[in-house]
Order: sequence, then C-alpha cells, then structure tokens
Amino acid sequence: MAVILLVVFASLACSSKYPGFDKTDSGLYYKLYKVSKDTIKPKVGDWVTLDYKLVIKSKSKDSVLLDSKKTPQGSVRLQIPPSDYKGDLYTGMKMMSAGDSAIFIIPADSLFKRTFKQPSRPAFVDSNSVVQFSVHMKMIENPADLKKKEEESLKKYIQANHITVAPTASGIYFIELEKGKGVKIDTGVMVKLQFVVSLIDGKQVFTTHDRPEPIEFEYGKRFDTKGLEEAIGMMAKGGKAKVIVPSALAFGEQGRGTLVPSFSTLIYDVEIVDVRSKAEADKAKAEEKKKADAKVQGAKAGEKGLLQKYLKDNKITAKPTASGLYYIEKVKGTGPQATAGKKVSVQYTGTLLNGKKFDSSRDRGGKPFEFELGKSQVIKGWDEGIAMMKKGGKAILIVPSSIAYGERDMGEITPYSTLVFDVELVDVK
Repeated sequence: MAVILLVVFASLACSSKYPGFDKTDSGLYYKLYKVSKDTIKPKVGDWVTLDYKLVIKSKSKDSVLLDSKKTPQGSVRLQIPPSDYKGDLYTGMKMMSAGDSAIFIIPADSLFKRTFKQPSRPAFVDSNSVVQFSVHMKMIENPADLKKKEEESLKKYIQANHITVAPTASGIYFIELEKGKGVKIDTGVMVKLQFVVSLIDGKQVFTTHDRPEPIEFEYGKRFDTKGLEEAIGMMAKGGKAKVIVPSALAFGEQGRGTLVPSFSTLIYDVEIVDVRSKAEADKAKAEEKKKADAKVQGAKAGEKGLLQKYLKDNKITAKPTASGLYYIEKVKGTGPQATAGKKVSVQYTGTLLNGKKFDSSRDRGGKPFEFELGKSQVIKGWDEGIAMMKKGGKAILIVPSSIAYGERDMGEITPYSTLVFDVELVDVK
C-alpha cells in the first residue's frame, strides 16, 4: 500500500530545507494543510479510507506519477498496523482525522527497508533521498463500531424481510425456497451450482450467471465462504435456498478488496444444478475433452481445404510466402518501408474465412493499432506481412493458423483458423 503513496523528493537533508513543515517528537516532518473539525484519530487496528497523490519532484520539474482519483480502484482502504519505527508512515496517518489533508516526509532508507521490508531501495532512489507523500483522510472506522453496525443491520434485515427461521449453531440463516429431490451432498461429491452474492443493502457483488457454465467444485474442499459451504451441505440436487451469512462466516474484518467491506453480512441465492460422484464427474470431463480434441483435430485436417476453397472462390492467384502467408497488395505505399524495430501504426479489420468479423481497429474510434515490428508483439503473420509494406500502403493478409494462433482457442477464433486481414499502414516511425 505504501508504495503507491510514495513521492520521491531528492536531496533534502536537513530541517532547514523543509520550509513550512513541523516536526514531531518522533522525528516525522509533516504539514497539515487542510484541517477538519473532526477530532477522532485512527488507532492501531482501525480502518482508514484515503486518497493519495504521488509526485516525483526534481530540480527541473515535478511529475505526477499516480493519483488515486484517476485510478480505476480510486480511494485506498487499509488497516492501521503497529508502527515499524518512530516517525514512520503510520505515525503520520495516526495524526489525522477524517477530512484532514497532509504531507509527510520520511527518509527513503527507513521507508523501503523497514516499512516495506525490501532488501534495498529502488534503483531510482539514492541514499540521500527522502520520501514525500500527500494524503487526504476520507474516513476512519473502528472495528468494534463496524461489528456493532453489522449486528444492527442484520437485525433490521431479518425484521424487514419477515424471516422467522432460527440461525444454525454457527450463525447462518438457511431459508429453503425449493427442496431438492436428487442426490444429497456429502464430502467428496462434485457439486455444480449457480449463485448470486449480495451485501445486506442489496448491492450485488458476484454472480455465476455471468459465466458460460455453472461452477463445479468438490464438496469438502475450500470453495467460497464457510457459511456458503455449510448451507450447500444442507441441500440436494435441484434445491434452491437463500442463505444469510454473517461476516464471521464470510470475509470477516478483512473484507474482500473493494467488493466486500469489513464486517459485511452476505446474502446468497443458491441453486444446486447437479450433484455427482467424483468418478462420474471425471468420466464426463474425459468425454468432453475427447470430443473437444476430436473437433480440434478435425479443424486441423480441414484447414487447408477451406483455405483453397476461399482462394478459388475469391479468384486469388497470389502465391504464398515460405511461411504460408498470402500477401495481396491493394495500394502500393510511397512512404518509408516498415522494418524490424520501427513503430508502425495500422488500421485493420480481421475476418474468418466465412467472412465473420472478429476484430477491427475501425470499430474502436478509428484509432490505429501501434506496435514495434519484429518484436513478437503480434502474430507472426503480421510481423511478416506488415514488413512487406510502405507507409500509405493497403493490403490483404491471408494468415494460416501456423503463423496466427495455431491450436489455441481464442473465442471467436477457434483452433486452426486461417485469418484474413484488410490492413492499411498508416505510419512508420
């Protein structure tokens, strides 16, 4: 966490070089530049949510390296640990209240070696450097308060939804919606299920329904939360249930990243799709693999015939290169030649032999695709074909699977698929 809060600030060696900063008794230099009316400070074990901005400062310029407000994950949430040493990163955080903003300065050696437990500083940080980070404290949460809040929210949920079933000995609420009639679930069986997970406020955090197939796992082995696993053991094939799982049997105080906050009760809507022995499941998987392998081998055997038919149907008379690539020039380029090591910009549309489009740069705002030629950043057929072009040129590349994706299944591009690319070399740098 601390790495993302870094601001490298070189050659600041003494207090006279920190104008506007104060110093704590523990040796931490700090500047509070926005102070809220709140007076509560975080303690060891409390959870804090904060924004940060990381800037590399040098004599010539300041460069913003990271800004939490511009990252996909946004604000950072972490639990305050015991200090590693006097005047460390967490000493600074414990000085702040919700709403405060501050800058702290810490010796780089202490931060990297003692707080981050790294064997040495990064190469770009010298021994005279100090680390500066800016932080805005958004929220402070005490574990005891969070636990109490969870208990109150669960009580309200039970009352509002008129739930009358008693909790199990462990504390989960199992509400059977449809009784299963199939095989009972026991240790060692393979369970195939669909489920949706929501927070107690109704916010959905996960669903298996977004996947092509239900999830299957061996019952008795760790799968999800202890609460869900307990509930599954109470069900049979075809059964449906709603399960309320308190945080103690879910993700507890730690939560689960940004999806599940600390002390969150989870609501599961579960359906048992199938239950079978491990031997039956293994046999079924082996049969599925056999069919898939046969399909792949059929595609491999049939690729050449499909390619020859495509060439005949489209009256293509061009001869393939030694690799098997067919290069059909549409417009001869007049600019620089594309050669290995050059950065090229390409507009393209890719189709299968049946004409189905699987990708196009023109469908993504018309921005050309850029890559360094000859560095294996693209399929072999592209490295070879684009190198035959000059800036401004247009061509058709017919790329056999041997210089494309081969036996790999790429979704719309199935194993042993010959690909057709309509390309335009926009630029060569």
